[in-house]
Amino acid sequence: MNSILLVEDEGHLRDLYRDEIEEAGFTVRSVSSGREAIDWIKKERPQLIVLDIMLPDISGLQVLQEIKTIDKTIPIIINSAFSVYKTDFLSWMADDYVVKSSSISELINTIKHHAQPLTGLPDLVTT
Repeated sequence: MNSILLVEDEGHLRDLYRDEIEEAGFTVRSVSSGREAIDWIKKERPQLIVLDIMLPDISGLQVLQEIKTIDKTIPIIINSAFSVYKTDFLSWMADDYVVKSSSISELINTIKHHAQPLTGLPDLVTT
């Protein structure tokens, strides 16, 4: 199985995303803050990161910058409720940007797209 690091501060969303991503065939490690994410990445190398922007300690965009200095090869998907950050220059370092919605099929499809060479999983999920 492929490991995904999920960085999401809202507990109910973290649980929902973790369950759905695991159901799609991935192993998920979830953390609730940017500092936790950075610390974990220094010890472990996930195959993909799903990163929220609004975190309680430091901005997800700062986390993105730091992750890219640690390892440029890890695909990072920003998953934010705010589409306005798509135009922020720092967000362009991410491999993809998914706006949160009531359906998480776009997030799952994006994860599968970036992890496909590693998993061989089909690219599309419909709900």
